[in-house]
Order: sequence, then structure tokens, then C-alpha cells
Amino acid sequence: QRQVVESGGGLVQPGGSLRLSCESSIFTLDDYAIGWFRQAPGKEREGVACLASRDQRTFYMDSVKGRFTFSGDSDKNTVYLQMSSLKPEDTAVYYCAAEPFPTSCWGPYDTWGQGTQVTVSS
Repeated sequence: QRQVVESGGGLVQPGGSLRLSCESSIFTLDDYAIGWFRQAPGKEREGVACLASRDQRTFYMDSVKGRFTFSGDSDKNTVYLQMSSLKPEDTAVYYCAAEPFPTSCWGPYDTWGQGTQVTVSS
């Protein structure tokens, strides 16, 4: 069983930064995908960023390109999403998802974290 545990959300002013963490044993595999998704109140869930280990590639939705960046810590079995220059429009519950042997970097995903709230407000 491969659980996903995410954390790092909080309240930050516009222009500030947060780092989200996603911990999972799936990172011991050679082929996996990690996706970050978010859902704002009253809106549909949207894909924010994903990482495909097989091709060592990352992808970002257009509105976060240049502001959000993946990183990793193999010793802690954790990947991070560094979020900078945050905007009020980034306010949402952020979810980490993990998938072994993915068909696509963007999903489908079987295993999801519980979500962490990111609030960008002055």
C-alpha cells in the first residue's frame, strides 16, 4: 500500500511563497507520476503540476509556469512544490496524487492525499 501525505499549506500574503510537501513510498519505484491538483470553493478541480519519473519531466498549468517548481528529497521520500509569487487566484485546497506506471502524467490517479489549504490574501 502506498499512502500519500501532503502538507505545507497556510496563509500567505500576495507575492509570498509556500512549499507544499508530498510524502509517499511510491518514490521507490522507477516509474511513477506525481500530480498536484487544486480546487477552489465553487470551482472544479484543476491540474496544477505533474512529475513523470520515467521521462524525468515536469509539467505545469499555464497560470503557474515560472512561479511553481518541483523538487525532491530522496532521503525523506518526499517531493515538494515550491510556490512563489503567489496570487489570490491561487487560493484553493491543494491535493497530491500518486500513480505507479502511469498512462499520463496528468492521470488518472488512484491514490490521493487529504488536501492542504492554501490561502493567499492580504
